[in-house]
Amino acid sequence: MSAYTSTNPATGETLKEFPELDAAGVEDALARSAAAYSTWRTTSAAERAEVLNAVAAAYDEREQELAELIALEMGKPVRQAVGEVKLSAAIYRWYAEHGPALLEDQVLDAADAPGAETSVVRTLPIGPLLGIMPWNFPYYQVARFAAPNLMLGNTIVLKHAPSCPQSALVMEEIFAGSGLVRDAYVNVFATNDQIAEMIADPRIQAVSLTGSERAGAAVAEIAGRNLKKVVLELGGSDAFIVLDSEDLDATVKSATRGRMNNTGQACNAAKRFVVAEGLYDEFTEKLTASFASMSHGDPLDPKTAIGPLSSQQAADTLASQVDKAVEQGATVLTGGKKVDGAGAFFEPTLLAGVTPEMDAYREELFGPVGVVYKVGSVDEAVELTNSSSFGLSGSVWSSDTDLARETADRLEVGMAFVNEHGTTMPGLPFGGVKRSGFGRELGAWGMEEFANKKLVRVSAAK
Repeated sequence: MSAYTSTNPATGETLKEFPELDAAGVEDALARSAAAYSTWRTTSAAERAEVLNAVAAAYDEREQELAELIALEMGKPVRQAVGEVKLSAAIYRWYAEHGPALLEDQVLDAADAPGAETSVVRTLPIGPLLGIMPWNFPYYQVARFAAPNLMLGNTIVLKHAPSCPQSALVMEEIFAGSGLVRDAYVNVFATNDQIAEMIADPRIQAVSLTGSERAGAAVAEIAGRNLKKVVLELGGSDAFIVLDSEDLDATVKSATRGRMNNTGQACNAAKRFVVAEGLYDEFTEKLTASFASMSHGDPLDPKTAIGPLSSQQAADTLASQVDKAVEQGATVLTGGKKVDGAGAFFEPTLLAGVTPEMDAYREELFGPVGVVYKVGSVDEAVELTNSSSFGLSGSVWSSDTDLARETADRLEVGMAFVNEHGTTMPGLPFGGVKRSGFGRELGAWGMEEFANKKLVRVSAAK
């Protein structure tokens, strides 16, 4: 049985299966991408922008179809799936609008680079890239990687999550129908061994992975041996720090949304609620009630806010983590177990009493499970937040924005927010530190990771 199988996690029904690449298929994909690079790299910035605009338009036109497809494949509630499609279109459109200016030559000041008639830094592509993408945001994750790099002139070999084969093929179809040079974007249903082979192949110039720590370490090891640059966006255990609140109900609503979006399956979701002791009891009571009021449902129903996890395996893993936390002394305030039935549903869950000795203190809980902590000071909140091995993002909530900003500055994360959490926009950089990975996506930063910043100096003939 192929790993690339589309299964509805709400019912357990297998929808479709796709064959994996054979050895000839690996060589074919690499050869096609390399051949396309020789053409795509020579196209003008304006032509590349036209293609990305066409991709964005296709996402707009097929919005409902694309949303329903990922609702079926990985269980995202369709209303949220529509939002993902819109965001993906916005990313392609942003690079179409801003990309040409970001590719303009940078002329160095003569005072900084004396001795030549001109000194120019050019922003150029480096060649075929390999992207390894996860299932939790099937379109958005690809857009973050593909849009800036296609705008730059690189070509892409894309290995998507095995559980999202239909959406992977639709994206390849959209690129092909939007005027992209043939084979500048190649989808591959590859095995892990084949991916290792591709990373080592001299035609692949760099690798971007969004996924687990384990996968990131494996990819980085192979890439390092072959002197390839990597961008890694890995796990997260983001803190939602509540110092005070003038409207606690609104703060709790934001906390619930920050944790439960995409059924909690987001690397930058609010996973740890770090609350000042004066607010802790009331905040925890309200957050418990908010979580308990949420019910799961058919992801194709526009009213559904909580869908299934992506698979039964994911639900089983989360159940095991919660059970282990309870065995080690944590308290379940609401939820705590899988929902009976064929689907991969898990109850919205809030834990308290998690201590540094427990596995749940260190692990990423990838699903609708939050942990609440009481702290006695800002220093304690910062210390607790920074004790995590992850460093993706975090947020600070307070009516005193100066204090909140100062606190946010102390967080060891790649993205810090004040009175909002996890904001993602095309022009904002996305990425983390520590075991959350390295490198940045989106905005101008997303076009710099896999670029040749080439110096060209012209001196008078002697």
